Amino acid sequence: MTTRTFRITVRGVFDGLGAEQRAELLAGAAEHDVLQAAFTAEGHLSYDLAARPAFTFRFLDEGEAEEDILEAIERAETAATAWLSVRGYGFKRLRAQGEDLSQAPLGKRQRRAIAQNTTP
Repeated sequence: MTTRTFRITVRGVFDGLGAEQRAELLAGAAEHDVLQAAFTAEGHLSYDLAARPAFTFRFLDEGEAEEDILEAIERAETAATAWLSVRGYGFKRLRAQGEDLSQAPLGKRQRRAIAQNTTP
């Protein structure tokens, strides 16, 4: 069986942050900038608290079957919740979605590369 790669996005909104928590998040904003966002096994958090209180975690996970994405989504939600809770950050409207990269449509460059490699 082949290994499938899943990209999971967990989104939510910070809720009830105190002044100290807000200052802490603002101080770390550079490392959580959306321009540096990446899908990682540990999960990467991005936010722009100065613009709005929303955040996004991006996780990379694997499975062998298409159904494994449901467990991957659950693991990602649990990890995001744990990260926020350990730091005492309130949150609401947590939602997650996953994408099986083996099912993702090919981009123009990928289609062209496949066509060039299969032409006799």
